[in-house]
Amino acid sequence: MASFYLDPGTWDLVLDATGNWAVATDPYVLAQDAACMIRTFLGDIYYDQTQGIDYFGLILGTSVSLALVKSTLISAALKTQGVVAAQVFLTAFDPLNRVISGQVQVTDVAGNVAAASF
Repeated sequence: MASFYLDPGTWDLVLDATGNWAVATDPYVLAQDAACMIRTFLGDIYYDQTQGIDYFGLILGTSVSLALVKSTLISAALKTQGVVAAQVFLTAFDPLNRVISGQVQVTDVAGNVAAASF
């Protein structure tokens, strides 16, 4: 499996050393795709408005338990094709100021583990 590589700092496309679009491959691509699922707000995907996390209604701007946030993010990561297990580690969590960031670690069917920030 492969996908465009997204710069972890800017979450934007980057070029490789030869000037072509950089490509992420297994096992990192699964972690990057899971991080994309975690970063997707409900209704943001044009072709399927049912995908994404209801950040505005469920998490951001409310006082919500850390356990609920982690389980919601893990559920989103597990929707990534090829991911059989996921863990989420939060590095910043301030729902009242609408700040959440961290790392997702995913495991594929072969037992490979990869991580990506969100």
